[in-house]
Amino acid sequence: MPLKLIIGNKNYSSWSLRPWIAMRATGIAFDEEVIPLYAEGSKENILKHSPAGKVPILIDGDTRVWESLAILEYLAERFPSAGLWPSDAKARAHARTISTEMHAGFVPLRSECGMNMARPHVKKALSDDAKANVARIETIWAETRAAYGAGGSFLFGKFSAADAMFAPVVSRFESYAVDVTPSTKAYMDAMRSLPAWQEWRSAGLKETWLLPQFEEFPREQRLRA
Repeated sequence: MPLKLIIGNKNYSSWSLRPWIAMRATGIAFDEEVIPLYAEGSKENILKHSPAGKVPILIDGDTRVWESLAILEYLAERFPSAGLWPSDAKARAHARTISTEMHAGFVPLRSECGMNMARPHVKKALSDDAKANVARIETIWAETRAAYGAGGSFLFGKFSAADAMFAPVVSRFESYAVDVTPSTKAYMDAMRSLPAWQEWRSAGLKETWLLPQFEEFPREQRLRA
């Protein structure tokens, strides 16, 4: 029986993007089920699969795993050949550290720049706290690439779970036209060139679900696939 990943709307669900792109980019086969967020009955449908009532949820037979980072850890153990964590112990420790920092932090940036792939790429004024988040993320990316990124375009050279954890940030920086350094842009370009990224984005832009609480512009101004 194949793995099943239950996710939310691809346009909005940053947490769902993380395990989805990790699995697709590394060739881990799975089926997906999209449960539109904030729709009638969506909470009840999610609760059928996870007591936390949130997406994403990975189903592997009678095993249920929720929370994006926990799913990535489970996949790394289940599919060691996928190389979701670096093989070098020091690099692997760093990858887990920055992934956990991403999982737990950057609340101002998340709050002010919710993931919305269909948002016109218009600059938004950010608070000082959100600007500090941007600066910290750029530092993480630059220092990680400098220390461990030889041999590829991603944080640890080849695509890893750490890249999956930061994938929604790439979308936020793009959608809100955040000013970034050339090295940050190069990393973003590498992420956006992934076929898995393009598949997710295309599907997100085709979605017809619209969540007004996450929209700033009229429907006709939204980006389309």
